[in-house]
Amino acid sequence: MRILVTNDDGINAPGLAVLEKIAAAVAGPQGEVWVVAPAFEQSGVGHCISYTHPTMIAKLAPRRFAAEGSPADCVLAGLYDVLQGARPDLVLSGVNRGNNSAENVMYSGTVGGAMEAALQGLPAIALSQYMGPLSEDLPSIFDAAVGHGQAVVEKLLRDAIWDKGDYRLFYNVNFPPVAQGDVKGLKVARQGYRTDTFFGVEPHISPSGRKFLWIKGGPQHMPTAPGTDAAVNLEGYISITPMRADLTAHDALDAVAEALK
Repeated sequence: MRILVTNDDGINAPGLAVLEKIAAAVAGPQGEVWVVAPAFEQSGVGHCISYTHPTMIAKLAPRRFAAEGSPADCVLAGLYDVLQGARPDLVLSGVNRGNNSAENVMYSGTVGGAMEAALQGLPAIALSQYMGPLSEDLPSIFDAAVGHGQAVVEKLLRDAIWDKGDYRLFYNVNFPPVAQGDVKGLKVARQGYRTDTFFGVEPHISPSGRKFLWIKGGPQHMPTAPGTDAAVNLEGYISITPMRADLTAHDALDAVAEALK
């Protein structure tokens, strides 16, 4: 099996090293793991592509490359430059430091990398590690991902639905903020929504007197609806969320058409 790996925390991120080990175990001794990851952190860039400026790419080691771009850029670079059209069997993105549950999905470069792979017609999985008080003192903050990542990826490959539609399915996986031995299992969950927390800005004045704005996230342990991704993560379960890049509100189509006819 040939696997392409990327992330949004950057080529030197510890979560990427975790995912490389997961990918190597899934690919097997005769498989190939290719890494094309951002040269610098790209958290929060979503499905951004560097459409208006070039992306520099550098080979760091055999099958290991850094690109000055987003995770989606890295997927494109991997497919059309690094692999020279030899398509991978699977694209893995992560393991992100922090959750990509609920509304975080819309900002996530990790999910954006998997989404680009799906748009390119490839099986893709985004993987993220929820952080919390129960995981802060573990030997690795990625303990749940380390302990269960390979099994989750292999189960998805073996048992999940992998369609080949125009907007094909990809999967968003979030590991709970607990030790690997305390993980309660897997739950397929829809994307949730944190109703009382939002991204915002915090202004600061520089020594030169200029105003700068820091983008701030809200609390990540706010409850979401029962059975949704963040809710089951906080209960100790690994969430599996099937996704598509199609943003159409299918549930509203008929009502809007009726209202506007």
